[in-house]
Amino acid sequence: MKFFVDTADVAEIRELQEAGLIDGVTTNPSLVLKANRPIKELLKEICDVTDGPVSGEVASIDFDGMMREGKILSEIAPNIVIKLPLTLDGLKACKKFTEQGLKTNVTLCFSANQALLAAKAGATYISPFIGRLDDTNIDGMELIADIRRIYDNYDFETQILAASIRTANHVREAALLGADVATVPPATLKTLVKHPLTDTGLKAFVADWEKTGQSIE
Repeated sequence: MKFFVDTADVAEIRELQEAGLIDGVTTNPSLVLKANRPIKELLKEICDVTDGPVSGEVASIDFDGMMREGKILSEIAPNIVIKLPLTLDGLKACKKFTEQGLKTNVTLCFSANQALLAAKAGATYISPFIGRLDDTNIDGMELIADIRRIYDNYDFETQILAASIRTANHVREAALLGADVATVPPATLKTLVKHPLTDTGLKAFVADWEKTGQSIE
């Protein structure tokens, strides 16, 4: 499974990239608002930090607007992925961008039928929102499983990008179900390394090493 970090904070992206923990970045209008920077300048800096795919989302909700904005976004850097909403206009734009050889990320997916249409439109990535489904008492992981089965049935190349991930368990379950990518907030991504038994064991090793009175240097 690949890991994308879901943030527009360049410092956090740089830290995780240097640690070798991420394969790409996803952003959205809410994250751009939080960063409080011009979007083109922001995305350019992010693309300078990582060679992996960087999703930049269009703001328009009509086809013509999406096409104009998507073209502008694609010219920022070669690793930009045009992020589009899962609407009829969004799927139409996805098909056009795919025909032009550009990568796309179709977002706000909440059903297997939506994911099927996105794959037929040639989406590079489909972003099913796990956490938001959980909020409505629907198991978001069932959607991941359904999409995986449908895509495998027809050999669709669209990659499943599990989104709206809020816990380490979300990551584990998405990986078990065969999601290709998980996009994870920085804080959640860092929790994946933690386990109380690791901390306890390290503490014991450190204490015993001090008792030896030795130095490796």
